[in-house]
Amino acid sequence: MSAAHVIHSARKLDAGGQVDDFWLATAGDRIAATGSGAGWHAYAEGAEVTDAGGAWLTPGFIDLHSHGAGGFAYEGDPDDMSEALVTHRRHGTTRSILSLVANPLAELRESLEDIADLMEDDPLVLGSHLEGPFLNAERRGAHNPDFLRAPDDPAMVEQLIAAARGTLRQITIAPELPGALEAMDVLVEAGVIVAVGHTQATEEQAKTAFDRGARVLTHAFNAMPGIHHRKPGPVVAAMDDERVTLELILDGFHVHPDVAHLAFVQAPGRIALITDSMAAAGAADGDYRLGSLNVTVTDGKALLSGTTSIAGSTLTQDAALKIAVESARVEPAAAIEALTLTPARVLGRDHELGRLAPGYLADAVLLGHGWDVQRVWAAGEQLS
Repeated sequence: MSAAHVIHSARKLDAGGQVDDFWLATAGDRIAATGSGAGWHAYAEGAEVTDAGGAWLTPGFIDLHSHGAGGFAYEGDPDDMSEALVTHRRHGTTRSILSLVANPLAELRESLEDIADLMEDDPLVLGSHLEGPFLNAERRGAHNPDFLRAPDDPAMVEQLIAAARGTLRQITIAPELPGALEAMDVLVEAGVIVAVGHTQATEEQAKTAFDRGARVLTHAFNAMPGIHHRKPGPVVAAMDDERVTLELILDGFHVHPDVAHLAFVQAPGRIALITDSMAAAGAADGDYRLGSLNVTVTDGKALLSGTTSIAGSTLTQDAALKIAVESARVEPAAAIEALTLTPARVLGRDHELGRLAPGYLADAVLLGHGWDVQRVWAAGEQLS
């Protein structure tokens, strides 16, 4: 037997737990076989062989929510989008949803079309995420208030869906806005994942949205009411609902590690670690743009220029993993699950993404004992 690639002598870590002296063999873009011990020799003839030397081997990371990296944003020039993706892939993210902040509707439609075009050449891009414009202005975060609106025009919602040509994967909506629940019905029917976020919603309003088909809480704890002992809010509603996945930005700024630990305890298997990164991820401090707004990055912290409002992050998913394990006291397998199988499950792709198992897509990350990325593969090809 032969394979395209064989990786052996690894410490496998995925949602199923740890396996020492692990190996896998790939054929085409899929994992053909896995095991432990010396069985890999049967697949080695004619294959490229990598000795992992006892390093961690995990599935490729999946980022449900990111706006850019490496000095580039996921808006405008497709070459810029590709450069941003290169940065994230170097840090272990093999599959990405490209997120868009609030902009004029014509610009959003154009950006959705650009992402759809990019996907024709790059299958590692999983689709687009409209984080705006259907957000509560009181919880707008780093979104231009001039471009926020209620989703009360069915034709407008249909135009956004059509512009993406079947590639709109996720949309964030504040469920208390006029027309929000009716828009959710249209979006769910179209196969778009609806997320609750940038919202003033009460616990009851969030529960109504989840019953209407919303399945994600956009960057839990951020841009929404916190947990109050008399007003539980949307975070508690999401934690209590087994159908709902909670996004978490674990960069040391957005959510305290102890609160992140609580989220993992209260919603096991339903935390998705995202970056919500803007162009400064993997790049130097300085001045940037996020949509139409100016952002200043100092010591890795992105703020709307001249304010104390956090404007996305400079996070990469390998850094989120390290913080999860070392600061938030998350078990390594659970942290890896939050980067791999959980986001795959959100997308309905957990049958082929998020595990190191035969039949799954050959996305893998080799990590040192300090969780530093050493090598990355996607669809059977080495990326870095």
